[in-house]
Amino acid sequence: MLLIAGGNSDAAVFKRLADVLAADHRVITYDPRGNSRSLLDGPPTDQRIEEHADDAYRLLDHLTGPGESAYVFGSCSGGLVALELAVRSQDRVRLTIAHEPPAMGLLPDAEEYLAFFDDVHETFRREGVAAALRKLQFVFGDGPAPTLPEAHDNTAFFLAHTVRPVTRFVPDLGKLAGVADRIVVAGGRDSRTHAVHRPAVVLAERLGCERKLFPGGHVGYARHPAEFARRLVGLFTAPSGAVTSFRTGAGG
Repeated sequence: MLLIAGGNSDAAVFKRLADVLAADHRVITYDPRGNSRSLLDGPPTDQRIEEHADDAYRLLDHLTGPGESAYVFGSCSGGLVALELAVRSQDRVRLTIAHEPPAMGLLPDAEEYLAFFDDVHETFRREGVAAALRKLQFVFGDGPAPTLPEAHDNTAFFLAHTVRPVTRFVPDLGKLAGVADRIVVAGGRDSRTHAVHRPAVVLAERLGCERKLFPGGHVGYARHPAEFARRLVGLFTAPSGAVTSFRTGAGG
């Protein structure tokens, strides 16, 4: 089972969830490139989902045997990485759960949101981290961005090189349709009214699958690890096709 962190998070964000899952699964997670212990070679550059998906594939290729596939869970920008991995590496991915991937370009008011993230980035450049994070609260229901465990503080790198390119990434819906029976689009039960949840609604509709709700909000895996793990395992072990039956509205 591969867990892919997003935003400014690293492997530490999955520590409690992984501890629960490890009772029955081999769990792999890592610091995404540029975050914490995954140091870049050379100066910092804007991050690309495609490159992060290649990283995830190489990690799986290194740690698993020939022909072995994995269940994949990705949160936030990690959800976008998981979706890209699903279409690029069908031989390695058994099932993908993408939890609130911020594909703002799918929204009918996409231009407004992309301008908003431009503004967050410019606020960071002009006024620093604290001012940018205050502005970012809007997508989390006007509450503070969740504070999460991490090996190092990656917030400045996230605001400088991740938030804009990540929110501009639009998954290839045509390619995703070809593997839709192995994709679950998910979100937090407590974040259903937040802007960060909206792309999951649109993505599920476009793929013709049911959006699944998980305990907690955007970072429910960190706040409710035992309940979240049960939900994950239940979806991973569901009969083939059971996780993609179409139903309009919120998933159960």
